[in-house]
Amino acid sequence: MEQFDAIKQMVQFNKNAFDQGYNAMEMLRNQNEKMTNSLLDQATWLPEEGKKAVNEWMQLYKKGCDDFKKTADQHYKNAEKIFAGSNK
Repeated sequence: MEQFDAIKQMVQFNKNAFDQGYNAMEMLRNQNEKMTNSLLDQATWLPEEGKKAVNEWMQLYKKGCDDFKKTADQHYKNAEKIFAGSNK
């Protein structure tokens, strides 16, 4: 049983490390989005199509990050379920 406890601890450690890394990445993404929006507001020379394209890219990147986080969380949940029944 000690082996399963060690594995559970490793999974929890990896989940915590992932969450902290993801939160740092999310803060950077938010800051980048604010900076880009500010730049786009000041870029009077940039056509509306260009601004629209940049906004679409930012939204797609945000959606990709959110989907990645949901998938990772689901896999960590699955791993926890697998090892939850190992105490028997």
